[in-house]
Amino acid sequence: NMSAEEVHAILVKAKAAQLEWQKTSFRERRMVLRTIQKYVCQHVADICRVSSRESGKPKVDAVVGEIITTCEKIRTICEWGEAWLQPSYRPSGPMMMHKSAWVEYVPLGVIAPIAPWNYPFHNSINHVISGIMAGNAVVGKVSEHASWSANYFGKIIRTALEINGHNPDLVATITGMAEAGQALVQDPLVDKIIFTGSTPIGRKVMQSASQNLTPVILELGGKDAMVFRHDCSLNEILPWVMRGCFQNAGQNCVGVERVLVYESLHDEFVKQIVPKVKGIRQGIPLNVPSCGGDGKVDCGSLIMPQQMAIVQALVDDAVKKGATLHCGGKKNPNVDGQFFEPTVLSGVTPEMDIFNQEAFGPVMTIIKVPNDSDEECVKLVNQCDFGLGSSIFTADAQLGLKIGRQFRTGMLTVNDYASNYLVQSLPFGGCKESGFGRFAGIEGLRALCLERSIVVDRIPFVKTSIPAPIDYPIDHVKGFPFTESLIQLFYNESILGKIKGIFGLIKNS
Repeated sequence: NMSAEEVHAILVKAKAAQLEWQKTSFRERRMVLRTIQKYVCQHVADICRVSSRESGKPKVDAVVGEIITTCEKIRTICEWGEAWLQPSYRPSGPMMMHKSAWVEYVPLGVIAPIAPWNYPFHNSINHVISGIMAGNAVVGKVSEHASWSANYFGKIIRTALEINGHNPDLVATITGMAEAGQALVQDPLVDKIIFTGSTPIGRKVMQSASQNLTPVILELGGKDAMVFRHDCSLNEILPWVMRGCFQNAGQNCVGVERVLVYESLHDEFVKQIVPKVKGIRQGIPLNVPSCGGDGKVDCGSLIMPQQMAIVQALVDDAVKKGATLHCGGKKNPNVDGQFFEPTVLSGVTPEMDIFNQEAFGPVMTIIKVPNDSDEECVKLVNQCDFGLGSSIFTADAQLGLKIGRQFRTGMLTVNDYASNYLVQSLPFGGCKESGFGRFAGIEGLRALCLERSIVVDRIPFVKTSIPAPIDYPIDHVKGFPFTESLIQLFYNESILGKIKGIFGLIKNS
């Protein structure tokens, strides 16, 4: 549990390293990222084994959520990062036609991501990739529930810096409890904070960051809806909802927490999905004696001890208020540890806590859309405090897009689930209680920069001067008529008005 003094000492070293790193070329930055990628590709099994030991997920879930996402981000940033950070030229307008205007993207300094525990490898490296490409140092705080693996994952990054001739102090990891995180957030050496976690803690982070007016990006809770219209093919959609609800035992920020099924499809959907969920094999993902051999496991454990009680309370509340429990709904009695059985609830309504509160567990919550009504569907999706992601499945993709655009969420997929995170050119983030700001994409990369607006003379021998009528002391006879004539010339939409403006300028010059 690092003290505030230890956190500050790490930030001092990172700040010093960043002053040199910001002078590096994009080619040098890509070399570091490609070194990391090369190691990842050669050690997929090792990284997945460590991730599984840390977080209880099956190794296939680790490949999907830890490795593929990380490799795609590195690939995208290496291919597009330099172009996205080039100066962005802007139109200067008729009055300033003699000027050139652009925005430069300058390294901020020290970025401080605070990562959750659900994907220890990807969360530890995600913002390092974009942060160092943008010329920053990155000092991240890992969850106290995912600290064991931090040394190994951090060493991958630091070694990549070292072997390419750079100071490894550029990237560092803070470990400890809430006090260590608070020390990081409140340190004046931090230039931007990226927090991923719960909404209540996000509010506390923002409050602490306000002490130094440190800007924050908040990626908070989610209650993502997956919608199945009446024209769906069950054979096609069942694998999607299974993956959406039970990947990583439901511990995903964009996990499917609400399954909206149109009324005419509902009963058959429930009939077919329940046996599939009952067939999920739950247990310890890694064979303990061999310290890495795969067990026959589809769904692992919950990571945070108190999450068991949270999920149980939400399920119990739903059943008490009239929901039907088809399977699961309790701790798995056959496995020691934090294993909550894969669960299916139907008949869920907005009055139940699980409709609005994030479960973050292996629970499929089925909500019937009455009368196959698209309008009612939109109402149910938006009747939630969160607004991270959403998906809709339908035989008519254009209609699905039309309906989905009415969902108040930061992300939408049509006839797919979570594919937007594999398109790393897209920004990632939500609205409402799901937070604000974006990471990934051009928006996320530029968010790690100081946006500096620059204006210079377009033609060297054409210079700007203050017109005599409005130079101090202002000519009280000609000053106001002169400025009024300027407005008429540039902004009056009629030709006559513009002509009057020209004559006014001549008269009052």
